[in-house]
Amino acid sequence: MSEETHSARPGAKSALALLLCINLFNYIDRQVLAAVEPEIRKTFFLPGESQCRAMTGWLATAFLLSYMLLAPVFGFLADRISRWHIICFGVVIWSMASAGSGLAATFAILLITRLFVGVGEAAYGPAAPTVISDLFPLQIRGRVMSLFYMAIPVGSALGYVLGGKVNAMYGWRWAFYLVMPPGLLLGALCLFMKDPRHGAAKTAEKKPHIGKAEYMRLLKTPSYVLNTLAMTAMTFAIGGMAFWAPGYIYEYRHQPGLDHINLVFGMITVVAGLIATLMGGVVGDWLTKRFPGAYFLASGVGMFLAFPFTIAFLYVPFPYAWGMLFLAIFCLFFNTGPSNTALANVTSPSVRAAAFALNIFVIHAAGDAISPPLIGWISGHYNMNIAFFVVAGMMLVASALWFIGVKHLQRDTEAISREEADLDAAA
Repeated sequence: MSEETHSARPGAKSALALLLCINLFNYIDRQVLAAVEPEIRKTFFLPGESQCRAMTGWLATAFLLSYMLLAPVFGFLADRISRWHIICFGVVIWSMASAGSGLAATFAILLITRLFVGVGEAAYGPAAPTVISDLFPLQIRGRVMSLFYMAIPVGSALGYVLGGKVNAMYGWRWAFYLVMPPGLLLGALCLFMKDPRHGAAKTAEKKPHIGKAEYMRLLKTPSYVLNTLAMTAMTFAIGGMAFWAPGYIYEYRHQPGLDHINLVFGMITVVAGLIATLMGGVVGDWLTKRFPGAYFLASGVGMFLAFPFTIAFLYVPFPYAWGMLFLAIFCLFFNTGPSNTALANVTSPSVRAAAFALNIFVIHAAGDAISPPLIGWISGHYNMNIAFFVVAGMMLVASALWFIGVKHLQRDTEAISREEADLDAAA
């Protein structure tokens, strides 16, 4: 273990710590919106408007629309200029836009501010995991990626908890104001970081340009394609559940106290998600030494088990339903480290940022960009249980795609590993 750790590049730990903090505030900002959605609805819509849930669902989609459309642009830039400068730009933009969400006087202005939050995250999203991939070796990359992505459940939980508490004390607008100061500080710290390029990336920088063949290679890599499709189905499910679960529990299951629901939901998310994310990376790294395609196998099993627990959550009475929700969230987050590690392992360092950017575009365009308004529409025309059945069905789709990808993963990973070794030696 120590030998592997020492093979990490200089400054790796401080870079990981900074990126982890940034990712934490990233997901706090995302889920603050879900935590205060009922209050936003009361502010901008009349009681009983049939399409009000579908409209507030578009607040999540607006953010994702700019995020997924601009991620390929920033991914292209991140393969050519300092990734830390791009990350700094992204963090500052989304922090200021979040504060702007609190200032919004109309629903249209609020929608615009969420678009700008997406612009900031589009700059950060492709660059951050690429920096981590360049800093840490293949042998421990799964564990490191899990540490980075543990900010998803922790940040999401803090978003629900802080959003609910701040809303109860000062109103929903202050929940957005308070995100800006730490975001600006973290963005400024990025300017002091050096951009360590992998040998392969350095070699690519010396080329006149990265040709079309390098990008087309992504689409011809089965592990990359299947992983992206599986992550799309997973993102659809997680996005829909994350946005609507508090409102579903409060309004459809008639549990008292929205701030209390956000607190409990947040605690479940942070505990279940944190343990699952860390365990997924450790189990994936451990199994990879013994079983080819282990990252996909771990992801597929976790997502398959999430299905029955999600269905049980809809029908088991409270407080026992909280236990079913805990297990469902645990299984959903178990794949986070393995799936993102596999994504890095099967993409060439010369186009890795672009590969993550393309992945971001696809998983959000067909995933959580459409699930919140779609679930809102289904609930308005039928009921929330039917809407959550759609969510659960996408978990089975994701699981099946990862199981299919198991047979391709080892071959695709070894091809990139040889390429990195050759280019490092040449550099």
